[in-house]
Amino acid sequence: MAISSEKRTFAKAMEQQPELHWYALKVFYNKVFEMEALTDSMGLESFIPVRREQVKGDEHLRVAKRLATPDDRRLDNQFQKVGPVIYKRIPVVNSLFFVHAPEERIPELEHAIQGQGFVYRMTDHQRPSVIPDKEMGIFKLVCTSGAEGLEFFADEDMTRYKQGDRVRVLEGPLKGAEGYIRRIRKDRRLLVAIEGFIAVATSFIPPQFLAKAED
Repeated sequence: MAISSEKRTFAKAMEQQPELHWYALKVFYNKVFEMEALTDSMGLESFIPVRREQVKGDEHLRVAKRLATPDDRRLDNQFQKVGPVIYKRIPVVNSLFFVHAPEERIPELEHAIQGQGFVYRMTDHQRPSVIPDKEMGIFKLVCTSGAEGLEFFADEDMTRYKQGDRVRVLEGPLKGAEGYIRRIRKDRRLLVAIEGFIAVATSFIPPQFLAKAED
């Protein structure tokens, strides 16, 4: 069957699309939100693992006024407005930042952030360290699920906890997440990690909501 010119054009355009990967950055001076604004201005997707705290009282009034003034240069993307409620985004690791970009744009990014941070590279220092899409996707799912009781760990802290079965969550806000069941402070919890960087442990998940994950 003949392929239409429209389909050929679309296929060619898809072939020309640069391949995107997730990369981790070390950010100096706790300026992850400034880094977020910078990468956004470069047209790059980013992700900061955060917890949210509702802003109340006098601080709410100050922040609401600030957010309502578009020309105010103090406007800070650290705050998030949801209807009348304002949340403050608090990084769980002040220096950790993730960006989604083609590898060929990494030198441009490194030039733009010179003196403010760096992109983690492989041990040979030649190529930036790529985070697998599935690993990053599951980590983001857990971080943004709204589930209560999340606890974050530096990757090196995980060596103290014995690894258990790899499972998949079947129900609830964490549906689709995959990780390992580990006993942390006498409780069996689901642990999801970006190897080499960070891990997040959920609160207890009932066994009936879990199934063994396929390799």
